[in-house]
Amino acid sequence: MFRSDTTLDQLNTMSAGTAIATLGIVFTELGPDFLRATMPVDARTHQPYGLLHGGASALLAETLGSTAGGLAAPDGHGVVGIEINANHLRGVRAGSVTGTARPLHVGRSTQVWEIRIEDVAGKLVCISRLTLAVVPKP
Repeated sequence: MFRSDTTLDQLNTMSAGTAIATLGIVFTELGPDFLRATMPVDARTHQPYGLLHGGASALLAETLGSTAGGLAAPDGHGVVGIEINANHLRGVRAGSVTGTARPLHVGRSTQVWEIRIEDVAGKLVCISRLTLAVVPKP
């Protein structure tokens, strides 16, 4: 489903100098139908009460879904986010979280991705759905 010429090293290198790198997000696994990344839960990703910020979880979800969607887009096309939903189910104070994006729909004009974010014990922290528009590259 994904372009076969893409590596995790390439994805992580492209993230340099972006919000992705600033928050410490690292792509860790690219499977046949999923993309996985980790993000630390520390001062970079905390809200004022010491918990993982919901916006950081949304950024991880958007990063995973948009990157996976771009890898699944046809040649000459890219993707742009048009809607994201995130339900925050469990608080996390320290350690890291792991997000996994899987497709729900990969069409010619739109894609829908589900992103599950779990803590180090594998407990669900956030569930997100991202809708992407498939657009020609300029």
